[in-house]
Amino acid sequence: MREALRGLTTRGRSFLAAAVAAAVSALILGESDLLRVAVLLGVLPLLAAWYVGRSRYKLACTRSLEPARTPVGSSARVILRLQNLSRLPTGTMLLEDRLPYALGSRPRVVLERLGAHQASSVAYTVRADVRGRYPIGPLMVRLTDPFGLCELTRSFPSVDRLTVIPQVHSLPRVRLAGEYAGTGESRARSVAVHGEDDAATREYRRGDDLRRVHWRSTARTGELMVRREEQPWESRATVVLDTRAFAHRGEGPTASFEWAVSAAASIAVHLREGGYKVRMVTGSGTDIDATEGGGEGLILDTLADVKSDQNSDVSVLIENVRRRNDGGLVIGLFGALTVAEAELLSGLRGNGATCIGFAIDTSTWVPSGVAEAEREHAAASLALVRAGWRSVPVTHGDTLAALWPTVARGSQGFAYRAAMAETTVSGVTR
Repeated sequence: MREALRGLTTRGRSFLAAAVAAAVSALILGESDLLRVAVLLGVLPLLAAWYVGRSRYKLACTRSLEPARTPVGSSARVILRLQNLSRLPTGTMLLEDRLPYALGSRPRVVLERLGAHQASSVAYTVRADVRGRYPIGPLMVRLTDPFGLCELTRSFPSVDRLTVIPQVHSLPRVRLAGEYAGTGESRARSVAVHGEDDAATREYRRGDDLRRVHWRSTARTGELMVRREEQPWESRATVVLDTRAFAHRGEGPTASFEWAVSAAASIAVHLREGGYKVRMVTGSGTDIDATEGGGEGLILDTLADVKSDQNSDVSVLIENVRRRNDGGLVIGLFGALTVAEAELLSGLRGNGATCIGFAIDTSTWVPSGVAEAEREHAAASLALVRAGWRSVPVTHGDTLAALWPTVARGSQGFAYRAAMAETTVSGVTR
């Protein structure tokens, strides 16, 4: 009852104040009718508080998100389903779901009377323009009497999370440079080399097909030997994301770092669809091997949370990648680089890896000191090419879909861009 009295609304408290004033006036003036009015005004909010306080609704609430993972700038639908588990009907209820500021204001929905064991659903939409994981809930239910004199709040403990992932852009299918450096399920290669005598063999195991027996090796070793089965080779790719905070410019969704995150997500998804085994490495220490069935979702969820790091360094990024260098294709998304940092990246070309770097010219995001910044970016791009990388310069306004064909096998774009970078450096220097 105490909780219910604390839940009196402004209207309920006004009724009590009016009752006290009427009672005092009735005693002073000696008016019995005015005293009856005072009693009525005082009893009404007390009865409302008793009614609301004794209301023990048995409600079950479930919340579903459609979809639970949504790209930046897209909307998601939140569906609330409430069921009355008791035999008593409920009154009109006001539902309010807690939301973080990034998802907008708190939605308030009125739910009409629920009969015994009856269920009803309400829905609202949310939209986020910034990546991240956002909690939704808990749901608060406001109970009130028919006169609005008393209001109590009940809350459900359940909280769901909406994951806002970076934009994933569709990329054209091209023959990537270095796509055969690894292996691929769709490209089965025989372990045996040319020539019958050089066939790769192993010892016979129970159940092996006798037609696979390699008689020359059997005669040479004195043991029954069989040819090895063709092994499925899989193409491998490592997507490297530069998270150095000082290497990027701009703020909010239009920052150069957000362009790099969206590009990393798009490239990783595109390569997985092409049959690659994809690994994602960031300068903050994140290392994801997306080889399993849910690998794509794991990459997108990780990129939803990735932040720029003030303590990140190119040498640390190189060390993170080289912890397990499987060769194949290395695609880097780099912010502003110095010549020395670009030269350090030559350390990632081991084990026959083909390296492609998207060098983001961050000065075009926030123009300041354009001439000097242009010279530094051109020099870094040229150093990256000399370090064995295939450099793709990126400026503000460029789309990944338009730049992607330049990474194709046999593309002349790399040589042309390298020549342009060298011309820019020499021209500015002179």
